Amino acid sequence: MLAAETALELAPRQRQRVVWRLDGGAGSDEQVNWLLERGYHVIAKGMSNRRAGALAKQVSRWDTCGENTWLGSVACPVAFPRPVRMWVKRRLKDGKLCHTCYLTTLSLPSKGAMMAAYNHRGGAEVEQFRHDKNGLHLAARRKHALAAQHGLVLLTDLAHNLLADFHHRALTGSCFEQFGPKRIVRDLLAIPGWVSFNEASQVKSIALKTSHPYAEKLLICLERYSSGD
Repeated sequence: MLAAETALELAPRQRQRVVWRLDGGAGSDEQVNWLLERGYHVIAKGMSNRRAGALAKQVSRWDTCGENTWLGSVACPVAFPRPVRMWVKRRLKDGKLCHTCYLTTLSLPSKGAMMAAYNHRGGAEVEQFRHDKNGLHLAARRKHALAAQHGLVLLTDLAHNLLADFHHRALTGSCFEQFGPKRIVRDLLAIPGWVSFNEASQVKSIALKTSHPYAEKLLICLERYSSGD
């Protein structure tokens, strides 16, 4: 946290506009307290399921939040240096009730809005790491030399960014919008076809094998991508 603060050169006034989102493994009272004393905002999941279970007994009203999920407000049992709002999530899992607790310094209109703000985290562990391992086979490729492995990771990052750009510019609004990197590589970019270039080495035309079920719709996406729309 200090490294990020130093790298971003966050002055006290700027820290007041920064929100730290903490998972259960980082949401200890000490870490939350440290961030609040530094002037940051937080939205955090508590570490202790035992505390969450105890707090659930204090909830006077449970509001539905999705299937088999309920939210309830509780008073914060810890005296933090700044006011926080705390709530408990009750979830039915495998026939049993499970509880987790959350807190935030943000001024949001409802428990549902607070839960949505927590759930709208960056998700790099899913969006990049897992997708790159599966879709770009990062985990399956290994180089003995450190420099070669470093180069492979950088090439994978480049491929990740190119696929993200292709998805945004070509696939958004199409029937392929829900495709992740794995399906884009496996089901779309692997379609047999031909590419012709002009004298300036620019793409002149693309033809895909018409018998492939995705060929016709993908051509529409490629035309949009090539036109820059």
